[in-house]
Amino acid sequence: MNILLFGPPGAGKGTQSAFLVEKHGMVHLSTGDLFRSAIKNSTPLGLEAKKYSEKGQLVPDSITIGLVEEKIKDLKKTSFILDGFPRTVPQAEALETLLKTNQLKLDKAIFLVTPNDMLMSRLTGRRVCEDCGTTYHIETMPPGPGNTCTNCGGNRVIQRKDDFPEVIRTRLEAYEKNTAPLKEYYKAKGKLVEVKGTGEVKEVYERLKSAIS
Repeated sequence: MNILLFGPPGAGKGTQSAFLVEKHGMVHLSTGDLFRSAIKNSTPLGLEAKKYSEKGQLVPDSITIGLVEEKIKDLKKTSFILDGFPRTVPQAEALETLLKTNQLKLDKAIFLVTPNDMLMSRLTGRRVCEDCGTTYHIETMPPGPGNTCTNCGGNRVIQRKDDFPEVIRTRLEAYEKNTAPLKEYYKAKGKLVEVKGTGEVKEVYERLKSAIS
């Protein structure tokens, strides 16, 4: 089963993907992770992506597709979860071409439905270890003493620039404009499934599991 898990920033795509990887042995393809790795390693695509992500703007298709293509080639017959890509209809069309070229297909496009007030709370409270990438939340899952990471031995946990309130508003506006049409795109293909993204993490996971099965 190959799925796209999509929804606005803060909908819980990364959290739920982690459950699916653990329980079902799927490969998690997150453009956020791809961007952060490329930025950290100062690759040409990473430097270009950084200019946009720090302003809360969507990274251009040419950059995003280039990063995803490198990973798609290595998938073979492994089940995967796409998280953060595609974000636009042109990207979805490009993805379809990539999958066909590599004899792969997308089975379902699952949309996490989450209200904006909850998204703002989740994102403004999010903190990330600048070394290992472990994610925390100041209210629901705070970091260790002194704002340090409990996963990799005390490295500093920070608030990403794209999680500042003014940037989040820009991200949500960009999402509504560019990503929402994906629902209609996948609905027309008979692959769209909407799942309620509110409630406890495990409750959302149970809904996702039902949608996949």
